[in-house]
This record gives sequence, C-alpha cells and structure tokens, in this order.
Amino acid sequence: MKVELAKMAGFCFGVNRAVDTVYQEAVEHSPVYTYGPIIHNEEVIADLERKGVQVIHSLEEAKEQAEGTVIIRSHGVTKAEQETLVADGLRVIDATCPFVKKIHRLVQEYSDKGYLVIIIGSVDHPEVQGIVGWSHADRTVVINCESDVEKLDLNVWKKVCIVAQTTFNYNKFQELVEIIQKKGYYSESTVDKDSEIIVHNTICSATKERQEAAKELSAKVDA
Repeated sequence: MKVELAKMAGFCFGVNRAVDTVYQEAVEHSPVYTYGPIIHNEEVIADLERKGVQVIHSLEEAKEQAEGTVIIRSHGVTKAEQETLVADGLRVIDATCPFVKKIHRLVQEYSDKGYLVIIIGSVDHPEVQGIVGWSHADRTVVINCESDVEKLDLNVWKKVCIVAQTTFNYNKFQELVEIIQKKGYYSESTVDKDSEIIVHNTICSATKERQEAAKELSAKVDA
C-alpha cells in the first residue's frame, strides 16, 4: 500500500499554538486544566493526561478546583465564561486562536453599534458558541444554509455585519453572503442612506488550503 500525504496537513497555527502552550504549562505548573479538550485528537489528549493535564467540561467543574491553571482552548469561549473563570481565582491562560479572537472583537464592536450580527457557521460548533457570547443576544443570528437566510427579516435591520466560522467552507460562505446581500437590497426610491451590509471574511486561510489539498488528493488516490 502506498500512503500519500496531502500538501497541507497537520495542525493549523492556532491549534499548534494552543497545544504547545498546554505542554509548556504542564512542565512548569501543576495542576493544569484545559477548558474543554484542547483539540479533537484522542492521541494528544491521552498524552497530555499522562503529563497530568485534566479536562474541565463546565464552569461548575472549574469552581470545584481550589487552585491551578486553566487554559482556554483555541476555539475560544464566551465573554461570560472567560470572566467567570477569571473571577473564580484560578490562573487563566487564553490560548484562543488569534483569528478567532479577531472575530470576538468584530462581533462585539458591531453589536455594540446596533448592527445585526450574522454568523455563518454551525450553531453546535464550540467556536461559534463562543463567538455568539461576545455579541448581544437580541441582535445575533447563526445561519448555515439558504433556508436559514430565508427566515431572516432584514427589513427590520438597517445595518448588518456578517462574519464566518474560521473553518467554514469558503464557497458556501460566498454563496450565502450573495443571497443575504440580494435579500437586503432596497430600491432607489426606498433606499436608506444609513443602511449597509458589512462583510468580514473571517475564514482562516489554513482551512481553505487544507480543503483544496484534500480535494486535489482525492482525485488521484483510491481512498
């Protein structure tokens, strides 16, 4: 059997950074916890457990710890979760991917300004759940497909800001943005000069590169 590796493979920058942070902290401090699995990779999680790193799955579990270091994984968390972890008195290290942190800043900024924040991604994904937590709940929606867009009443909102889950498919993102822009179009006679739809393509280039590499590899291998 011949095994061929895709041109782009392995951890992305954000995950690499988070994993390296946990390994370093495991050497220098004890006890060390990660808020949620640091990565969806059983081998890495098992290796970290052997080094004494434990996974905390909730704020309730965090409150039970009298001392130690809690590391926020690359997916990030909600603003409320981050503030609660700090308030609990534990040493908190934020290993959220810088590209995800950028989305946190964007949604907080535009939500504070009164924009409807549209997050294109999977509502069940921990990264998206974290992003939602940095925006105002009453003016934030998560969409994943065309039927979700059809449910939006954009006439209620003069200003709209669109962001994406960093790992979302780029072509699908473009398609949904185009549908939203058409849906939010006003004729010249009714156009409000204050209306606008701002689009921030926050998809990580590493994701797009890996998707393209996987597609290219699949065309020339048996499995």
